[in-house]
Amino acid sequence: MGLLNSIKGWFGESAGSLAQWLMLDAAIYHSLKDVTILAADGSSTQIDHVIVSRHGIFVIEAKNMNGWIFGNEKDAQWTQSMPGGRKFRFQNPLRQNYRHTKVLSEFLGIDHGLFHSIVMFWGESTFKTPMPANVLSTGYTGYIKGKTGVLFSELEVLQIKEAIQTGRLPKTWATRREHIDSLKSRHDDQKWGSK
Repeated sequence: MGLLNSIKGWFGESAGSLAQWLMLDAAIYHSLKDVTILAADGSSTQIDHVIVSRHGIFVIEAKNMNGWIFGNEKDAQWTQSMPGGRKFRFQNPLRQNYRHTKVLSEFLGIDHGLFHSIVMFWGESTFKTPMPANVLSTGYTGYIKGKTGVLFSELEVLQIKEAIQTGRLPKTWATRREHIDSLKSRHDDQKWGSK
C-alpha cells in the first residue's frame, strides 16, 4: 500500500469517525477504529470501524474514492472510473467486509447473524450500478440507527467491546506491516490456486 493510499484511507476513516461522533450516542454505540484481529489460520484482518451496540455489531469498511463506481454484489472486483477515462479495479468491498465479519465472529465466538456489514464510500463518488442497501455514500448513521432489534444486553455489549479491545493487535507500524504481508501472502496463494 502506497503512502497516497494510506493518506486517502486515513481521511475516509476520519470522516467516518467524525460522523459517528456527531450523530451516534456514545452511550449506546461503542466505537472502535482500526481493529486488526488474527484469524484462526494465523492471517490477520484489519477492520476500519467496529461499532458495538445492543442492536448488533456493525463492521464498517470505509472507502475514500472519487469518480464513478461500478460493481455487483457477486463480482470479485469493482471498477472506479475517473474523469479522462482512467479506470481502476479494486477488490469488491462486500467480499472484503464479509471476511472481516467472519473473522470477528469466530474470534468473539458470536453467531455471524448478529453482525451488520456496512460499506461506506466517502469522497466524491457516484454509484453507476444498483448497490445493496448496506453499500452507502450517504445516510451512514441513519442506516445504523435503522437497526432497532435488541440482540445483546448492556452487559454483553460491554463484554464484547472489552474482548475486542484486549484481543486486537496493537496499533503499531509493525502490526500494519505484518498485516500487509499477510494480505500479500493470501492474495498470492489465491492467484496460484492454493487457497
